[in-house]
Amino acid sequence: MLYATLAAAGNLVGAWAVVRAERRSLAAIQLLLAFSAGFMLALVLVGVLPALFRSAEEASIAGVLVLMGYLLVHVTQHVLTPHFHFGEETHEVPRSAGYAALAGLVLHAFFDGVAVASGFLVSWSLGVMFFLAILVHKLPEGVSVASVMLASGLGRARAMQAGLVLAGTTIAGTLLTGAIGSLARYGLALAAGVTLYVAASNLVPEVQARRGVPVTAAFLGGAVALVLLAGLRPAAG
Repeated sequence: MLYATLAAAGNLVGAWAVVRAERRSLAAIQLLLAFSAGFMLALVLVGVLPALFRSAEEASIAGVLVLMGYLLVHVTQHVLTPHFHFGEETHEVPRSAGYAALAGLVLHAFFDGVAVASGFLVSWSLGVMFFLAILVHKLPEGVSVASVMLASGLGRARAMQAGLVLAGTTIAGTLLTGAIGSLARYGLALAAGVTLYVAASNLVPEVQARRGVPVTAAFLGGAVALVLLAGLRPAAG
């Protein structure tokens, strides 16, 4: 719960940076978005999938659940949030877009909490890696939802409330994973699909749209950081 709460706080920090128009903070968060894309992509491919497919008996169901997690977020975001993208929204959007963006991110935020809890159920080291992955992308997520709320004319209070809703939903995902047996058993595979979607389909396109050495270095640095952490897992126990 402590790790989940710390990660969820990133939503509020990102929303605060938008509401207060902290330009330097927003610029740093954009680089963090690139770092988180590389970190999350490597986490799924290097850290989670080997654990899921270790048992031949459970490999087939794990693959289906990963795919379900990926498709679930895809459908949710494309149905509820057709104008949403990660990063700061600088153009005026319809009033309904703010609430649509929040609704589309609720499922994603829920599985952020599931991912943290499921990771710790497998091992302490995997839980910490999921915590770090979620923490670094919670900041740009908070920026995204708050800026859409402002761009749709809903005001600063609603923008901060949106960040709070996402943070609370993440904590709820952690609590329910511990309380619901089936979620504890299958949550890691579903969370892997959600994380893969966020990294490959949400964050990587944002990285590709911002060309330059710093952004590319941040993206590659995120992937390298995860690989190095994964290499320390046996020593961490």
